[in-house]
Amino acid sequence: MTTSNGAFIDIQSKATAFLPIDEACLLDIDNIEEAGIRPGLVEQFMIIDENPNDETLILSLQSIQQDLAWERCRQLQAEDVVITGKVIGGNKGGVVALVEGLKAFVPFSQVSSKTTAEELLDKELPLKFVEVDEEQGRLVLSNRKAMADSQAQLGIGSVVLGTVESLKPYGAFIDIGGINGLLHVSQISHDRVADISTVLQPGDTLKVMILSHDRERGRVSLSTKKLEPTPGDMIRNPKLVFEKADEMAQIFRQRIAQAEAMARADMLRFQPESGLSLSSEGILGPLSSDTAQEEGLPTDE
Repeated sequence: MTTSNGAFIDIQSKATAFLPIDEACLLDIDNIEEAGIRPGLVEQFMIIDENPNDETLILSLQSIQQDLAWERCRQLQAEDVVITGKVIGGNKGGVVALVEGLKAFVPFSQVSSKTTAEELLDKELPLKFVEVDEEQGRLVLSNRKAMADSQAQLGIGSVVLGTVESLKPYGAFIDIGGINGLLHVSQISHDRVADISTVLQPGDTLKVMILSHDRERGRVSLSTKKLEPTPGDMIRNPKLVFEKADEMAQIFRQRIAQAEAMARADMLRFQPESGLSLSSEGILGPLSSDTAQEEGLPTDE
């Protein structure tokens, strides 16, 4: 049976066993049911103490869950993966985030953007492990390291999903997986956008293309203009733009590749002594004997 303070557990013994509410799970809860404890539930418990007054055995689920959570954190640190943690508090030095049910510390020096604990409260941050020390109870994570991983994956011409965070007279700031990018007003549509708020609103979800990425300065330029099937679609039919986004981005990347191939071809025309030629696919390779003879260049034959 459950009570306001916990639950009585039948452990198939003559001894009475009790699970206190503060030993029911890793989280702070107000009633035992929040931990999923209900009559009829079969679970493994750890005996952690005995009440000397009536010999009632004190049980814990939290101890078992804590061991599993620390083991999971060690595994995630070894795999060097990016995880998500929800900010539940903070102080002058940083914020406290919930990770695998454990409270972890993220120093402000390891937060990618200048902000306060109050502004980050209840937000979910991408994080990577810095220190996992169960004996000392130290769990330290970094938002900067997670952001560096995410930024490394931002390729020019790639399409990403973002959320409009704020509007400015010169453009819209878009959150793309924890990274802020600027969608300049001139890159929203081929048609002139007089008022950004007529096209976008904070909270809107949209697809954007990475136009440029300055890793040193942490700046990302975005475009929906390049994703328009026809000029003005972003204003008249944004849904069509997002449906065709990947297709239009592929066309954009092909154009870039063709431009680069033409630039390489021009370079080779002025440097035939390089011994290289450009194939029809835009790939550099050794100069063939036939081509060399046509150009009047020496060959190995």
